[in-house]
Amino acid sequence: MAAKPAFATGAQVEHPKFGPGSVMTCTDQHIVIKFDESGERKFVLEIALPSIKKIDRQPPADKKRASKKKAAAAAPAAAAN
Repeated sequence: MAAKPAFATGAQVEHPKFGPGSVMTCTDQHIVIKFDESGERKFVLEIALPSIKKIDRQPPADKKRASKKKAAAAAPAAAAN
């Protein structure tokens, strides 16, 4: 029987260097965390496990970006004024 992963997908964790983040995947060998400020990072679980701690917080809302089409369409209209 396979061992239960150290962290569930979606768990909120904190790393001393990268700060708070959300667990994307966790296997018995690797953990992938999407940090709020520094993006997605992959760690060897055995090495990183002592420095990663679970925290109690709501996951941050995803940031929405304007699409390139909308930005391109707005630029000529702004230049005409």
